[in-house]
Amino acid sequence: MWQAQILTLFPEMFPGPLGQSLAGKALEKKLWGMDVMQIRDHATDKHRSVDDTPYGGGPGMVMRADVMGRAIDAAIEKRPAKVSEDDWPTVYLSPRGKKLNQEMVQDFAGKKGITLICGRFEGLDERVLETRNIIEVSLGDFVLSGGELAALMLTDAVVRLIPGVIGEPETLSEESFTSGLLEYPQYTRPQLWEGKEIPDVLMSGHHEKIRNWRQNKSENLTKERRPDLWNEFSRRKSDD
Repeated sequence: MWQAQILTLFPEMFPGPLGQSLAGKALEKKLWGMDVMQIRDHATDKHRSVDDTPYGGGPGMVMRADVMGRAIDAAIEKRPAKVSEDDWPTVYLSPRGKKLNQEMVQDFAGKKGITLICGRFEGLDERVLETRNIIEVSLGDFVLSGGELAALMLTDAVVRLIPGVIGEPETLSEESFTSGLLEYPQYTRPQLWEGKEIPDVLMSGHHEKIRNWRQNKSENLTKERRPDLWNEFSRRKSDD
């Protein structure tokens, strides 16, 4: 069973939306699991402090190395025996991390589990990142109030790839990013809506023409909206 460990100051935010819909049903069926851990449980003072002022000055607070180190070590102790770091990565959700993409999501889905660190304040003491072999991952070029929402999003992206979570596995093969392209447009009933009709080719029943139409649409949309993806797709295609 794939497992998500969540280190957070706000455990009440979990499972949140992951307790609903397909992910929630899969959680109930134990197709995947979630273990949410309170970082403050590893503080040692009476105030359960987890942060302090940054050395060198500057605004904000920094999450303490000693508290976070104990929290991460406790999470590692709870993993199944003989699971390596390669099979169970520790990830810190950070704006300066490598940008998450579908290839990374697929890689995480192939692991035994993942430990997600939800940062707050100005981030973690750098020594924690250096000593615990932590992977920094970003959801994009923007800043959130904390890592909890990012952890929910990353977990959702992984969970839906677990066998049995999505009703039709074939659905995954044609989604955006799976082939390196954005997904083609989709249509359903009614055939005529507000004066707009469904493209004739989709009504033709000619599977090869439909496949070609969808491929062309995917390529054109990717060229127009994500030239970075298109350039990478073109490069890979030329290398094949």
